[in-house]
Amino acid sequence: MSPRLKSGERGGQAQVWWRRDGLQYDGDRLIFGGDEVERLAFSAGTPLYLYHSDRIGDNIRRLGAALDGHPLDYRLFYAMKSNRFMPLLSYLKAFGGCGVDVCSPGELMLARQTGFRESEISFTGTAVSDSDLDCLQRHPGVWVNCDSLSSIRRLGSRCPGREIGLRINPGLGIGYATNELLRYSGSKTTKFGIYRQQFESALELAASSDLVVKGLHFHTGCGYLDPQLPVFDEILAACSWFADRVSGLEHVNVGGGLGVPLTAEDAPLDLERWCELLAEHLGQRGLQIWIEPGEYIVKDAGLLVLQVNTVEEKESTTFVGVDGGFNVNMAPAFYRLPLEVVPCRLHGARASAAGGEVTIAGNINEALDILAENVHLPTVKEGDFLAFLNAGGYGASMSSDHCVRGYFLEYLL
Repeated sequence: MSPRLKSGERGGQAQVWWRRDGLQYDGDRLIFGGDEVERLAFSAGTPLYLYHSDRIGDNIRRLGAALDGHPLDYRLFYAMKSNRFMPLLSYLKAFGGCGVDVCSPGELMLARQTGFRESEISFTGTAVSDSDLDCLQRHPGVWVNCDSLSSIRRLGSRCPGREIGLRINPGLGIGYATNELLRYSGSKTTKFGIYRQQFESALELAASSDLVVKGLHFHTGCGYLDPQLPVFDEILAACSWFADRVSGLEHVNVGGGLGVPLTAEDAPLDLERWCELLAEHLGQRGLQIWIEPGEYIVKDAGLLVLQVNTVEEKESTTFVGVDGGFNVNMAPAFYRLPLEVVPCRLHGARASAAGGEVTIAGNINEALDILAENVHLPTVKEGDFLAFLNAGGYGASMSSDHCVRGYFLEYLL
């Protein structure tokens, strides 16, 4: 969770694991999307989220190219809950290639406001209220995935004859590394989806409610990479039990959850192997595959920039205090996810030995508010700016105004 700058630089360019086109040091300054991050922070103030549109487009193209290399009929739906910044949504609409998955009437309205047609929108909610269903009744072209018998019954009373999907729970979960906080299903019973024991009842209820089941949906966790693909294989196999029981099934929505590397030890997801699993389990059935990537599209396309206001040793720990906390990004505190921390400007020698081990603390008056613990950083001073990588998804969209410190800006580069 530090830059891990290596010696042996060439042409003044620090060698770091996360370096790529559009994200690198130019001399001692961090460049993102062609702009100096420090300059943007000075002009806009902090906390500041930065998103790089070219990286978003590259991520969509890479995913599409992998899928196109296999005999798969598919549709992509961007998971809006990962990032709902309206300029970013407008960019996605203009870029093309995907619709949007929404989980609330508010997100549905944002999708419509940014130009997505009803036919390009999929709704997957939980604990859906009557007012939510009233909204869906007013948007007959939006696809709806029902995740409970209650929602099936109440939607059927409003929209007889509507084609729907059923959200299932295969009883297996997946997520980044061994992090159980990111699993939507598994050995522990969760609120999501319809279990095997209820499935026949769900089909009968849909039929008696004059709803036509044409799709299945599951989302079993977030942030998975290559080590979790064997579990993904098992999840797809478990889905077959449900698919065998739906007459006239046309598509299976495999949710999102595709992850990106968060540390130097992580490798990018092997999309080729991932696509092979989809083709093996679903492609041979002649089913269209729907996919809801959010994190994969935007997470590594965003930075959170915060300013250092305190550098102070307490007991044997050096604390670096910054002007934002779990109110602007809850990933480290609530999900125990690492955020790679990068100085926006390097002071003096760029080698990793130039700094030391620190704990980065937010400005929220709660014990949980630690953004990074015992990480190595090059020399950092009060007034410096730090960039937290992989903050493009589930950062700003999950923010709060706790301690009335909810202010931040977002820029699309």
